[in-house]
Amino acid sequence: MMLEPQQRVKLDESDDALFYSFPRFVTHVDEGFIQQLTDLYRQRLQPHTRIFDMMSSWVSHLPDELTFEHVEGHGMNEEELAKNPRLDHYFVQNLNQNQMLPLPDQSFDAVLNTVSVQYLQRPEAVFAEIYRILKPGGIAIFSFSNRMFYQKAIAAWREASEAQRVELVKQYFQAIPGFGNIEVITRPSSVPPFLQMLGIPGGDPFYAVIGHRVA
Repeated sequence: MMLEPQQRVKLDESDDALFYSFPRFVTHVDEGFIQQLTDLYRQRLQPHTRIFDMMSSWVSHLPDELTFEHVEGHGMNEEELAKNPRLDHYFVQNLNQNQMLPLPDQSFDAVLNTVSVQYLQRPEAVFAEIYRILKPGGIAIFSFSNRMFYQKAIAAWREASEAQRVELVKQYFQAIPGFGNIEVITRPSSVPPFLQMLGIPGGDPFYAVIGHRVA
C-alpha cells in the first residue's frame, strides 16, 4: 500500500519543528482512553523487555508496576521527553524529514505509538523501520482516538471516517512483509458527539492496531 502524494499533504506545511518547539504538558486524550491504553500495555508487554516509545512526550502511560530493561523515547520536543520519568534515554527526530531510526536491528521487544500515527507523511518507510528494529516475535501497538492537531494530520487521515482510519493503520502494517497477526481493538465512544464537545468524561473512542513481527 502506497499513499498518493495528495494523501500525504498537511494543511500546515510549515516545519514541524516550529509547531513542536514549545512543550505541551497536557494529555491529548481523556482518562478513560488512558486507562484502556495502560490496561492494554499491562496485558501485552512483558517485564524486563526493551521498549521503544516513539512520537512520545512527557508521559508514556506504561503500567507503574512493570519494570523494563530499557525504555527508549523519541519525540519532537526535548523538554517534554526530559520530563518523562519512564524513559531511560531519548532522542529528538522529525520522522517526516528522516525516517531512518538511529537504533540497531532487532533491538526491541515492543514499539509503542500513542495518538500520533496521523502525522506520519511517510508511514510506509516508518513502518519498515519499526519492523527492522523489532526482534522476531516483537509487537507494535498503535493507539489513537478521534482527536488530533488537525492542521498537522495528513489528508488521508483528516478525510477518513474513524473506521477508515483503523483500516489505514492496518494497511500500514500489511504493506511490510513480515508483519502478521494483525489485531484491531475498536471501542467507539458511548457519549453522543455534542456531549463529547462539552468534554463529558469517557467521550474519547479507543482504537488500537497491533502487529507482530512474525518473520
